[in-house]
Amino acid sequence: MDYHHHHLRHHHHHHHRKPHVPLSEPTTPTTQSPTFFLSTSGKALLLSNSNKSLLLLSNSAKRLDIPLKKYVKQVTGRHNDTEIHLAAQRGDLATVRNIIAEIDSIMIGSFEFDAEVAHMRSTIINEVNDLGETALFTAAEKGHLDVVRELLPHSTGEALSSKNRSGFDTLHIAASKGHLAIVQVLLDHEPGLIKTFAQSNATPLISAATRGHADVVEELLSRDPTQLEMTRSNGKNALHLAARQGHVDVVKILLRKDPQLARRTDKKGQTALHMAVKGISCEVVKLILAADVAIVMLPDRFGNTALHIATRKKRTEIVNELVLLPDTNVNTLTKDNKTALDLAEGLPISEEILEIKDCLIRYGTVKANDLNQPRDELRKTMTQIKKDVYFQLEQTRKTNKNVSGIENELRKLHRDGVNNAANSVTVVAVLFAAGAFAALFTVPGGDYDNGMAVMVHSAPFKAFFISNALSLFTSLAVVVVQITLVRGEVKTERKVVEVINKMMWLASVCTSVSFSTASYIVVGRHSQWAAILVTVVGGIVMSGVLGTMTYYVVKSKRARRERKKEKEKKSKMGGIHTRRLSNSDDSEINPIYAI
Repeated sequence: MDYHHHHLRHHHHHHHRKPHVPLSEPTTPTTQSPTFFLSTSGKALLLSNSNKSLLLLSNSAKRLDIPLKKYVKQVTGRHNDTEIHLAAQRGDLATVRNIIAEIDSIMIGSFEFDAEVAHMRSTIINEVNDLGETALFTAAEKGHLDVVRELLPHSTGEALSSKNRSGFDTLHIAASKGHLAIVQVLLDHEPGLIKTFAQSNATPLISAATRGHADVVEELLSRDPTQLEMTRSNGKNALHLAARQGHVDVVKILLRKDPQLARRTDKKGQTALHMAVKGISCEVVKLILAADVAIVMLPDRFGNTALHIATRKKRTEIVNELVLLPDTNVNTLTKDNKTALDLAEGLPISEEILEIKDCLIRYGTVKANDLNQPRDELRKTMTQIKKDVYFQLEQTRKTNKNVSGIENELRKLHRDGVNNAANSVTVVAVLFAAGAFAALFTVPGGDYDNGMAVMVHSAPFKAFFISNALSLFTSLAVVVVQITLVRGEVKTERKVVEVINKMMWLASVCTSVSFSTASYIVVGRHSQWAAILVTVVGGIVMSGVLGTMTYYVVKSKRARRERKKEKEKKSKMGGIHTRRLSNSDDSEINPIYAI
């Protein structure tokens, strides 16, 4: 790098060689050529021919290996500004051009060296002060258009979009200050700047609208109409902020672009009308209501309408304007149950409050206590009705639950009863089958040696043989069914039990006939009266039992059918609940009869 330094000095001395002077002891040159020094930051400083302008060059400490503290020459402003910051702040275009020209004059035609000089020039122009502001930012803030145009080609994209301590970049500060020409120049140079955000997510449009710069608002919307829908982090858009500050021209422009913007709410549920009534411009309030008069009754998150807020802010003219609207309900309640008159009563007495109270009362506003007496009574009645209905529904639910539990218990008992009946029938069937089988080998009247029955040709024996066989096979059929039946289906088991019960009655009748016919063989001819007596008594008993059971079964079935028909009629008239009870009554829990 000593080579570059020597070559640089040689170039500016018009190729006149001079004795080498150590850099640690700088001397005043005989010609008016630029001289290098070092700052405390480790960067080189360039002193101009006039010895008035001092420029900062980056990375020079690496190129010029000399003690840092010995060569300190620095230009600072109030915020540690460089000379180019101060020139931009004054709008001194000549000085800015002179600084840039002096840097450009160092170039010698060497690609590597000239690239290093260009890099140093960029570093100087894009240097930030203690506020995080570049010279371009300072010129844009002060409205110096010529300086902005001069610095803009040398500014990096990073410097253009960088923010100062307040969160503003170059475009935002120009829009906020209302410098339309500078906004146009910046956007022509870099259109993407319009997409940048300032502090709290503010767009350039919001920055301009907040300060009331209508011409800048028009320019920004012409370049990017989507800016209209963008909001700050609190949900407020450009119309909210312009309305709050009372900027009539800006509000006109925004509502002309999109009248529905008046209905947009922020995170507190506030519309632009809520914000407008906080200000003092009645004209802005009229503009927003002209866009959509219905928003006058839109409440915010706390139930405040525009009338509530205007009353709280003591905006007499705006209150008078709001109560004249047909859509305004002057007795609307906030979430803490207060009317506008209640809010006015709670404020310290002043001339504005007295005028507002008089206006509110004149248009029918009353206090919440007077307004809510009938409403409170109705609310209490409705609350009591709700409690009673809930209690009845809860009792019905518990009753249904109990009925369902009883029904399940009955089903369980019925299932157990069916199983017990089936088991009992199986035991009886086995006994009948065993008796009938044994009777075949011990026939009444005895048998011959060859096994043939002695009374085989008599009518009583034939009747005995046939009835005994029927009893045996019927009983065995019942046993087979019971053994092979799969348990679990109560309805199926019930039907099977009904069938096997009938079969067991048949087996009983056959067994009775077998016994009666066998008695004729056993007692012989001399005691035949005894057999007749047994037959008569058995026939009467069996006939009486079967007849009595048949009577009561038929009677019970008929009564059950009539009850079922009656319940079906009630279910059609009485609704779902009656039908549900009817269905439960017609469930599996029915008596089982043998015939």
